Amino acid sequence: MFYYLFKYLDEIGIPGSGMFQYISFRSGLAIITSLIISLLYGKKIIRFLQQKQIGEEIRDLGLEGQYQKVGTPTMGGVIIIASILIPTLLFTRLDNIYIILMIVTLIWMGFIGFIDDYIKVFKKNKDGLSGKFKIVGQIGLGLIVGITMYLSDDVVIRERPIVTDPSSNSSVVLSNTPNSEQEVHNDVKSTKTTIPFVKSHEFDYAYLVSFMGKYKTPAAWIIFVLITIFIITAVSNGANLTDGLDGLATGVSAISVVTLGIFAYLSGNIIYSNYLNIMYIPHVSELVIFASAVIGATIGFLWYNSYPAQIFMGDTGSLTLGGIIAVFAILIRKELLIPLLGGIFLVENLSVIIQVGYFKYTKRKYGEGRRVFKMAPLHHHYQKSGFPEPKIVTRFWIVGILLAIITIITLKIR
Repeated sequence: MFYYLFKYLDEIGIPGSGMFQYISFRSGLAIITSLIISLLYGKKIIRFLQQKQIGEEIRDLGLEGQYQKVGTPTMGGVIIIASILIPTLLFTRLDNIYIILMIVTLIWMGFIGFIDDYIKVFKKNKDGLSGKFKIVGQIGLGLIVGITMYLSDDVVIRERPIVTDPSSNSSVVLSNTPNSEQEVHNDVKSTKTTIPFVKSHEFDYAYLVSFMGKYKTPAAWIIFVLITIFIITAVSNGANLTDGLDGLATGVSAISVVTLGIFAYLSGNIIYSNYLNIMYIPHVSELVIFASAVIGATIGFLWYNSYPAQIFMGDTGSLTLGGIIAVFAILIRKELLIPLLGGIFLVENLSVIIQVGYFKYTKRKYGEGRRVFKMAPLHHHYQKSGFPEPKIVTRFWIVGILLAIITIITLKIR
């Protein structure tokens, strides 16, 4: 909202109004605002939830310190959602298709998580929302995102942007030919995405259906939509599984969003994208402001969620953060980097799949189920092994930071 106000003020000559045209300035305001909202109102929301006795009910898993968490307020994801939504509405361009999709993701996944928490807390049903309804919701979001990217004329990439110096003054020329001095915007709809460790650094889903001739393009978009659905489902569930220790999912999510924000800035800047020889995506740099709001919200929430937690985010927060990370990566065409960047979410998912699969297999074969891990997800395995909760969380954060660094340097390793 402020973008349009200060743009008007700049046009009529009010000094300083032009600052709102800069991504960096609005990103700074977004992270400060979201941090203030989460810190100031977080305490009030915690007090309100305590008064309403909206606390966590703990199942007996035989974990150390488990019963100390009984009654801790949950559904704290509403703090994260509010702390992201308000700065986004205030400081972004609301006509930007990428921002619109992120707002839809925020509200959509937040609603699913809220319903799940509501059933657990108020209906006293520990199972919460049925798994099939969660999947339907995640598929629905995947369809919205994938189909919108296919239909919207604003979702494009710019083929071969070239920076040249045709005169003594430095200038940016967008062209298909290296020596052109004329600006040409070659914006195209594309199913290309970024792939690490290869020279071209790009992969086109159309390659998978090149045999389909004239139907290749629609078939490629169908594959893209299916992959979008899979990634949203996998990452949001991974974040949900990771949310089992104080501050774990919050910290890991913040690390991932910082990395994605860097990618959004580089991909949306024609000079940096040309220098790094990566895909240039017009207007995607607006997502840096959204990422800043997420970073501020998660850091502010971590103030209360760090060990020992004063509040849990619940599915309201974990499903939302997972959905944000997945859709953000898809919009900036970095979804194939998710297994690396979101390695913590991946191993948490895999630990559950391996544990359940092996248990069922051994039960059929030997008549008695056996386990690979002492408990799944993986962080509970380390708890059972005697590691203190803060040490597990800190080490998972360290691994997350290392994975984020490796993800960033894939820009040059190819």
